[in-house]
Amino acid sequence: MLVDDAVALVPSIPGRRALLGLVGAPAAGKSTLARRLVAGVNERLGADTAAYVPMDGFHLSNAQLDRLGLRDRKGAPETFDVDGYVQLLRRLRSERERPVYAPDFDRRLDEPVAAGLVVPAGTGLVVTEGNYLADDGPGWGHVRDLLDELWYVDAPRRLRERRLLRRHVRGGRTESEARAFITASERPNALRVERGRAHCTRIVVPGQPDENGTWEV
Repeated sequence: MLVDDAVALVPSIPGRRALLGLVGAPAAGKSTLARRLVAGVNERLGADTAAYVPMDGFHLSNAQLDRLGLRDRKGAPETFDVDGYVQLLRRLRSERERPVYAPDFDRRLDEPVAAGLVVPAGTGLVVTEGNYLADDGPGWGHVRDLLDELWYVDAPRRLRERRLLRRHVRGGRTESEARAFITASERPNALRVERGRAHCTRIVVPGQPDENGTWEV
């Protein structure tokens, strides 16, 4: 089971924290899997043994995207603060004496939220996830260097795009606007993500996926 493998990553050496990365195309089910892994590890080893820190907290704000002319490319690699994300990963690996605060992403606001998450000092495993953890673009290669393992989360394109359509409509787009955004942005981003599969240590495929994502962990 996947939880067994996540538990095995929890280090026994004092002062060391392990980082597990999950990468995959938009709406592949990365966040669902990450949360279930964290819950499973904590159930086995005790509360706060594992924590969840998504890459999405490093989305550039909508104001910055407007300034850069990238609002219609939101979700592409250049619309994230990769350097900030790398610095957080470095701190998570080395800082065990004090809590580490991390940004979160609010889908209702469609904006990052500063210090929305906290990793307690005693946490031994951080599960992080995002689209570009295996990317070769500027800055992204440093992410792989900081991860103990990197799992590629695979899911059929048709299922992913149904989830994306529902997500964007719930976020305020009309159905036609959502479909246009998926075609213009989400689909090219997914193709770019898929090119990073070779950098991953494992391919994870959900069993019998449904609209909400079903994981046997």
